[in-house]
Amino acid sequence: MAASSHPPLVEMRDIEKHFGSVIALSGVSVTINAGEVHCLLGDNGAGKSTFIKTMAGVFRPTSGQMFIDGQPVTFSGPRDALDAGIATVYQDLAMIPLMSVTRNFFMGREPVKGIWPFRHVDFDFCDRVTREEMKRIGIDVRDPGQAVGTLSGGERQCVAISRAVYFGAKVLILDEPTSALGVRQTSMVLKYIDMVRKKGLGVVFITHNVRHAMAVGNRFTVLNRGKTLGTAERGKITAEELQNLMAGGRELAELSDELGGTV
Repeated sequence: MAASSHPPLVEMRDIEKHFGSVIALSGVSVTINAGEVHCLLGDNGAGKSTFIKTMAGVFRPTSGQMFIDGQPVTFSGPRDALDAGIATVYQDLAMIPLMSVTRNFFMGREPVKGIWPFRHVDFDFCDRVTREEMKRIGIDVRDPGQAVGTLSGGERQCVAISRAVYFGAKVLILDEPTSALGVRQTSMVLKYIDMVRKKGLGVVFITHNVRHAMAVGNRFTVLNRGKTLGTAERGKITAEELQNLMAGGRELAELSDELGGTV
C-alpha cells in the first residue's frame, strides 16, 4: 500500500500486559491505517484476545503506549475507546436473540422524541434506519421487528458490524467473525468487511483462518505466545508462509532472509 501522510488511526507501541506473574503480551506493536484491513493471526493462546481487549479499553496495558490519530491516549474503560471511535464486535456479538433486529441495532442508543414526561423511543425512525442500513449491505430485512435470533449467523454478524459503522466507528475490531459460519455466510461477512474498508475505516480482523485473512487483508501480523513475529504486506507473503509462521513460531525476519528480503 502507498505510504500515507496521515498518522495511523491507531498505533499500539510496545504493549505489555501482565496478569500477576503471567505475561500475556510482551512488547506487541501494531498500527491500523484508514482504508485497510489489518489481520491479526495466531493460534489459540497467542494473545489475540488480550491484545484486542487492550485496544478496546477492557484492559489497561501494564506498559507501552497507545496513540489515536498520532495523539497519546489512555483508556479507563470500553466507553472511552468507543468515544474515540474504536468499536469491537466480539464473537458472541452481545446480542439478545429474542429481541428484534431494531432493538439490537439501537441497543443503548435509542433515539427518543416528545416532551418530558411523555418522551418515548422513536421506533418508526429506528425501524426505517435498520431496514435501510441492512439493505445497503444487501440484506433484505422485511420486518425489522423480527427477532434477531431468526437471522443466520452471517446476517447477525453484519447487523453488529453495520451498527458499529452507523454509530460512527473509525476503527472496527472484529473478533473471529467467520469462525462458526458456513461458506456462504462467510462470503457475506468477508464481502461486507471489504465494503467497510472502502468506506475509509480501519479494520482489525482477528482470525486463525489464513484463507479468510488472505481474502480481505492488506497487512498481516502474526502473534505467538504474546509476541509479535512480524508484519507483512499483501503480495509479499503467501498463505502457506503465514500458516507456517503460525504453526512454527519463526519470526518474519527469518523468513525474509530465506526469501531474499521480500517480506
